[in-house]
Amino acid sequence: MKHGKIRLEMAGPVAVMTLNDPAVLNAFGQKLREDMADAVSTLEASSARCLVITGAGRAFCSGANLNDPDRAPRDRAAEARGEMVGDLEAWYNPMFLRLRALPIPVVTAINGIAAGAGMSLALSGDIRIAARSASFLQAFARIGLVPDCGSSWLLPRLIGMARAMELSLLAERLPAETALVWGMINRVEDDDALMPKAMQLAESLANGPRSLGMIRKMYWESLENSYEQQLRLEAKLQTQAGLTKDFEEGVEAFREKRQARFTGN
Repeated sequence: MKHGKIRLEMAGPVAVMTLNDPAVLNAFGQKLREDMADAVSTLEASSARCLVITGAGRAFCSGANLNDPDRAPRDRAAEARGEMVGDLEAWYNPMFLRLRALPIPVVTAINGIAAGAGMSLALSGDIRIAARSASFLQAFARIGLVPDCGSSWLLPRLIGMARAMELSLLAERLPAETALVWGMINRVEDDDALMPKAMQLAESLANGPRSLGMIRKMYWESLENSYEQQLRLEAKLQTQAGLTKDFEEGVEAFREKRQARFTGN
């Protein structure tokens, strides 16, 4: 399926969403944002059991497109009076919340620079795989802005306050190998092996039980829940998982000493 500046393709039960505006390093322009919203709507209504997000060309996503010809002119006076909803409230924040709410695992295959909001998108994956040549950049301070799209919430939890502060204040590129050592991403692969490895992993997840989506929800919510709240969430989701056909299949396969054949139901 083509959505203009977003490609959404199905490879069996795996959906692959590719940011497809390589001329501007897949920056978030107005058209790409509109097309991404359409693609996510298609995805939400699909039977996909895992999502891979990547970028076309030599970048994952370079952040907001500051030279976007489709961008509406700013009314700074109205913004200062609080009379206009900015891009963050109108599109970015709702989109990142939609991605977080997906009931399937998300793999980000980071094939090049991931900067600004593009870095936030890269980190929104449940499993993050980067090409060896990839890098990350909290670019906001370079243009007099502050981190957004959840990066100020997520980075301290992933790599600690000191490193998050350093990345954001100094706005220096972070190589993929260092991001791996810091625990910001899960794996680094040679550039030509990135997508085959990401697809191999995604296919494995797509063939897993329905409970994988619940595990995803559980861990994302754990970052803001108290211990007591998390215990309640575990009990709630365990009840839901125990009612699935995949649980019945898993138990039966265990008893029969064979590989389980999950269907996502």
